[in-house]
Amino acid sequence: MTDETMIKAAGIEKEVAIGSDTLQILKPAHLSIKRGDSVAIVGTSGSGKSTLLGLLAGLDLPSGGEIELAGNLITAMTEDERAQVRAQYVGFVFQSFQLMPNLTAIENVMLPLELLDSANERERAENMLERVGLQARLDHYPRQLSGGEQQRVALARAFVTEPAILFADEPTGNLDTKTGSHIADLLFQLNQERQTTLVLVTHDVKLAERCHQVVTLEAGAVVAGAVIAGDAAEVTS
Repeated sequence: MTDETMIKAAGIEKEVAIGSDTLQILKPAHLSIKRGDSVAIVGTSGSGKSTLLGLLAGLDLPSGGEIELAGNLITAMTEDERAQVRAQYVGFVFQSFQLMPNLTAIENVMLPLELLDSANERERAENMLERVGLQARLDHYPRQLSGGEQQRVALARAFVTEPAILFADEPTGNLDTKTGSHIADLLFQLNQERQTTLVLVTHDVKLAERCHQVVTLEAGAVVAGAVIAGDAAEVTS
């Protein structure tokens, strides 16, 4: 781990208008995450976990406050500019896998490389699929793969561009305990090998405990930011 800050949020909050009223989804919070850190965001349904993840990733803008992502002040950018930052620095893993159904495993993993006009797309995709144990499934479509295999394809797709930051939203939520444990092992192995900053939303206590920091949200407010291991990310409400 280095001292390089990959994510920095200052006083971020999120409000939405409901008729003549305003609903505060996320109360003001400050957050700083270094390169190679792993941070779990936990809390009950509706506590603001996915909202916080989406703001940090630049998928949405806060109602107030500022967010820097890999040194870029994304809260001052247009959507197109934020998309360029995400393409350059960010990978995503979702609970629902979000693979392209009409593309094979190898084609799904090659897709982000092709969008970035990278070299040696097929070789890099094959190497990544081999890394997650799917070298025998290159030409299989998502419908021909189990849930665990689809999530491994999603992991390979997320890591193939060697992102500086990986956001994962319930990455083991649709998997059985054994498969989910295997996916978690892969997630942290790749995180450690590549010093990728990992920010994940999870209901899995065991998965959260493997992170350097657990940030607990309650009714939109950060109520805890406990150090689990190593150098903690800094989180305050």
